[in-house]
Amino acid sequence: MQDEPEPIPIELVGPEPAPWLPARPMAWEPEPRSLRSLFAAIGLFIITAFSTLAAGAQFAAAYAANQSPGIDSFLSDYFRPFFEPRLLISGIPFAMTLMGILLAHELGHFFACRHYHISATYPYFIPAPTLIGTLGAFIRIRSPIFNRRALFDMALAGPLVGFLIAVPALASAILFSKVVTATDASSSFVFGQPLVERLLELLLRPGVSHAHLLLHPVGRAAWVGLFATALNLLPAGQLDGGHILYALASDQHRRTSFAVAILLVPLAIKFWTGWLVWAVLLVAIGFRHPPLIDRWEPLDRTRRILSGVALAMFVLCFMPAPFVL
Repeated sequence: MQDEPEPIPIELVGPEPAPWLPARPMAWEPEPRSLRSLFAAIGLFIITAFSTLAAGAQFAAAYAANQSPGIDSFLSDYFRPFFEPRLLISGIPFAMTLMGILLAHELGHFFACRHYHISATYPYFIPAPTLIGTLGAFIRIRSPIFNRRALFDMALAGPLVGFLIAVPALASAILFSKVVTATDASSSFVFGQPLVERLLELLLRPGVSHAHLLLHPVGRAAWVGLFATALNLLPAGQLDGGHILYALASDQHRRTSFAVAILLVPLAIKFWTGWLVWAVLLVAIGFRHPPLIDRWEPLDRTRRILSGVALAMFVLCFMPAPFVL
């Protein structure tokens, strides 16, 4: 038997890892989600389904009357479908589309967390008697995130899945929307037009002016989904865009978050006062991002390319003036 050659020592190049850093990615033992949290998530989902049905009924009534929804009539008629349940049926297209987009967004985050063994709650919906019947949905992350790759994938998964559902919904709605006179379509409350909507109108309804196109309620729900995508992709704080920015360049995260909050102020003055609320929220939440366990490993080339996809989605969805009163 031949003697085995002695192993040649290999010198590692680069900074020595911290002594507390594990040699391989940790698989965090997720905290068990209780039945109570599951029932809470289901209950909030059901309540939000009814609140979005009521909102959808308002959009459907306005669409049937060849009108854009108005704030005054919306507020006065919002609770009417709860006393006349048959009206809720007309809200199904809007509610199903909106709930589907929001649920897809949160499940994108949820399953990405599961893939990387990150403990997260079930998606929770927030019902509210607003113009769209909800204040959105969220999940809570309950364990540390190991590296940039896990953070990036978790942050991108939600907006990407929601965008991929919202765009076809908007396209089908534009294709089957009504062409009406500008007078009939006018309203004291006007929705902004994201770039993706302009491009789809040029492609699917060439020659039809945006002012004469009355968007179907399904398209209005898709519009809400796209607006939510733009808000989430703002590169600041602990929004999805902030997570993506931190995964790409953690040293730029704090100053970029601060710059975004500052830039929202002139947008609020010029276009929509709601941006001021978002600026205050960003300041209140803070610009500090929770540290990663392994912050040294950079993102790979594929994910850097995907960050360009995230930027493209933001550009396609963002509107300086989402609402005009």
